[in-house]
Amino acid sequence: MGNNRLQNKVAIVTGSGQGIGAATARVFAQEGAQVVVATRTEKTGRETVEQIKAEGGEAILVGADIGAISAINRVVDTTLDNYGQIDIMVHNAASFLGGLVEEYKDEDLDTVLAVNLKACFRLTHACIPHMRKQGGGRILITSSVTGPRVAMPGTAYYAASKAGVNGFIRTAAVELAADNITVNGVEPGFILTPAMDLLADENARAEMARYIPKGELGEPNDIAYAMLYLASDEAKYVTGQTLVVDGGSTLPESPVYMNETEGVQTLQGS
Repeated sequence: MGNNRLQNKVAIVTGSGQGIGAATARVFAQEGAQVVVATRTEKTGRETVEQIKAEGGEAILVGADIGAISAINRVVDTTLDNYGQIDIMVHNAASFLGGLVEEYKDEDLDTVLAVNLKACFRLTHACIPHMRKQGGGRILITSSVTGPRVAMPGTAYYAASKAGVNGFIRTAAVELAADNITVNGVEPGFILTPAMDLLADENARAEMARYIPKGELGEPNDIAYAMLYLASDEAKYVTGQTLVVDGGSTLPESPVYMNETEGVQTLQGS
């Protein structure tokens, strides 16, 4: 168990049926939070709730496609009905629909923006009155290094949405600071989640790890603990920021410096 850093706090975590969301929900519960597991797939959501309760924590499930306004209202209303307050909102749910720009499909772009970006506005808007009334709160969003920092072919919808997320975080942080509501995010790199399994097989993941200074892909808990810091009182003076958790993958100027260093000279200062 944890150190009760979130004791008596109520946290909504979207997309918490698996991967980063499930890890965040469990870590928050271990630290004393009452967790609302909000996820589209109820089977995996129930598994997260069961894991939390098996570890002595408290959680409820709300089945919700967070891209829909009605689902957002249901999540917030259910949270208030069960726990009477909202201290932390983590928007982690994401759509990974992709395709080349020249093959752009309007309906796919709408889906990605609704889940990844519009839900930031809708969830935050729904939580603000309750956080303001109780004297403050934490808004946390899972962003990505893809879009804000790096690019990958076939991910334009996703990249654009995550770049938008970072802009949202900074602006909302300025607007809500006087209400003691902080707004921050985490930018994951390559993390071992079910989504990664769809992106790359074992051999491809091993090849990807060669280009990460840390030498390995991250785990969901690596993101969950970053979220925990931003949700805790230890980060009460941090707002409008995104924390990159990528094992150093965005640091090299080029992959050549990672794996083909023979003949590459180190730049020396004069």
